Order: sequence, then structure tokens, then C-alpha cells
Amino acid sequence: MDNLTFNSPVFQLEGLTVSEQNLYPTFLFFLVFYLLIMVSNIGIILLITMERSLHEPMYILFCNLPFNDVFGNSVVVPRIMMDIIRPTSERYISYAECVTQAFCYHIYTCASHTILMAMAFDRYVAICNPLHYTTIMTTKMIAKLTASAWGVALLLVGILLALTIRLNRCGTRIANPFCDNASLFKLSCENPYINNVYGLTYTAAVLGTSLGSIVVTYAKIASVCLTSKNKSLNSKALKTCSTHLTVYLIMWLSGFIMVTLHRFSGYAEYRKGAALLVHIGPGILNPLIYALQSTEIRNIMLRILHSKKLMPL
Repeated sequence: MDNLTFNSPVFQLEGLTVSEQNLYPTFLFFLVFYLLIMVSNIGIILLITMERSLHEPMYILFCNLPFNDVFGNSVVVPRIMMDIIRPTSERYISYAECVTQAFCYHIYTCASHTILMAMAFDRYVAICNPLHYTTIMTTKMIAKLTASAWGVALLLVGILLALTIRLNRCGTRIANPFCDNASLFKLSCENPYINNVYGLTYTAAVLGTSLGSIVVTYAKIASVCLTSKNKSLNSKALKTCSTHLTVYLIMWLSGFIMVTLHRFSGYAEYRKGAALLVHIGPGILNPLIYALQSTEIRNIMLRILHSKKLMPL
């Protein structure tokens, strides 16, 4: 029946395949992790915003990352939770809502890379050119890096979805837990050649540019550390760069796996798992791996907890 439908205003989401006995445990699993993501990331944003000692370029740029995690997970996870407790036959989503969700989802994934690239530039200047750090990483530069990170994502994703919504649709079933660009143009009854070319070019450009910039940046940082006899500098570089690279590798690998599996229909369930890992993984790990590895943030949090213990009841 799907092939008889032409530009249907409503789609059916395939969602997650969950047995009846695992329905509520799965729902609870997503609920707990969603709350953890919201509390930890919003908490980090508030901490950096309210604590004047953290009003430094590194932390201001880092604020973009938890904000993006809150944004990306809020777009996808609540909808998945709603669909888990619905029968498969009732998992409907309007075309406008589906396109909006796909747009926000791709903004989230693209911005994750561009934000980390901006943060890598900050670490490069701090470690490789420390004497000029304050003159380079000014408020104006931070604003430019932030605007560029989000602006590039908006431009690339805007073109990506614009190419998709121009196509006529003959299908109605989204074979994914949520809407994304690949799931949408697969419903087209026209030749999606241009979409495939741009989609692959967009993916290669985002993943390749971010990976290339990270490799070049950290190669230069490693070179400085190897030639420097400053143990304090080397220790600081190792701590900040290792956490940054860990977060980046988790995000890059999960995104690459998901994009690759979209090309093989026989691995649909693995693709769903990778798609969810893109959201839940970085959203939980970023505050733990990156923020809490910072001595300044950790000391402030310990100070706040200690002061609360000393408060009279």
C-alpha cells in the first residue's frame, strides 16, 4: 500500500522493536538516561554561567557542547519514549514534524563536530602559543568561533533538507526510531541521485574536515609537548587533550557506523543502536569525561557540595 501513497501528510515510524515484557523497563531506561543528560548538562551550563572564575575561553566554548547535547536529546529521546509505549500501528508523525525533527537532528550531529573543532583551536593556541593566548582568544574571537560552529551547521543542513523536501513521496514508513534525512529521501518516488551525492559529500566533508583538523591540531600539540621540557605544560596538555579526543572518537565512530549501516538494509537494528548511541553516549559522557576532568570545575563542585553539608538544617 505504501507505493500507492503520494505525498502523504502523515508517516508511520517503525521505532524500536521491544517485546511486551521489556516495554516498561526499556521506557524506564530511556527516562533515567534522559534525566541524567538534562541534569548533568544543564548543571554544567549553569555552573559555568554563574561562576566568574570559569568565564574563560575554554569553558565558554565548552558551554556550546552541553547546550547542543540538551538540544539534540530533547528533539529525539522524548519522542522515542512516547513511541515505546504505543503499539507499532499507532506510531504516526506528521510530515512537518518529521522534517523538523530531521533538521534538528542533523544540526545536532553537525554542530557536535564544528564545536569540537572550535575547542581544538582553543587548545592549540593555549598550548602551542601560550604567550599570545589572551590576545588571540578575545571575546570577539570566541563569538566568531561560536557563530561559525553553528552557522556552518545551519547552512550545510539547510541545503541537505532542502534537497529532500523538493522530492515527491511514494512511501509512508520511516524505518528508523526517529526522522532523519536518509529515511526521508528513501520514501521518494523520484531518483534521489542528487540527494545521495550531496549527502555523501556532506558526510565526508563534516567527518573528514573535523577528523583532519583534530589530527593536525593534536599532532602540533604533541610536537610541542615532545620538544618542551615543561612537565606542567605536558601534564595539562595530556589531561585536556585526552578527554577531548575521547569524546570526539566516541561521537565520530558512532556517527560513521550509523551512516554506513544506512546503506545496508539488512543491518537495520544495528543502525538503530548506532543512531541512539550518537545521542545518549555523548550526552552522558561529555559532562563526565570532559567537564569533571577539569580541576577548576571539579573543585568548584566539591566546594558547593561541601558548603551544603555545612549549612544548618
